[in-house]
Amino acid sequence: MKTASVKEIKSELKHRGPDEIRELCMRLVKFKKENKELLTYLLYESDNEAGYIESVKNEIEQEFKEINTKSYFYIKKSVRKILRNTKKYIRYSKKKVTEVELLMYFCIELVKMFDRTGKNTTLENIYNRQIDAIQKAISYLHEDLQFDYGIELNKLTSKA
Repeated sequence: MKTASVKEIKSELKHRGPDEIRELCMRLVKFKKENKELLTYLLYESDNEAGYIESVKNEIEQEFKEINTKSYFYIKKSVRKILRNTKKYIRYSKKKVTEVELLMYFCIELVKMFDRTGKNTTLENIYNRQIDAIQKAISYLHEDLQFDYGIELNKLTSKA
């Protein structure tokens, strides 16, 4: 089966009725957890971005607390998983402010991890890549926000 392009799907959806589109959405939600999470964000959380950011921050904090610190292998694996989930939540929002907030919080929690376990080259590389991503995202924001987040980023980089 050949998969249709986004443009083809969009034009086909124009010809469908609201009930039929609702049924298609429900079928789509049943297949992947990510589809369900995205639809949950769009329906319930997109109008309260601050609440969404706080709930994701709480989840990140909880995941960092649950990391098995017996060996660096488990630490690195867990940190990568947390980062993957964070990036997924950023993709749902598509807002640069959300991206900056969540990546900064991830880096703050990673610095706390450094304090508990000591530094590791792989973890430092992950940290440095996220700092670069934060800088890039900040450059797309309004000048006032750039200034505010720039100050926070300087504080963050001075800690590590």
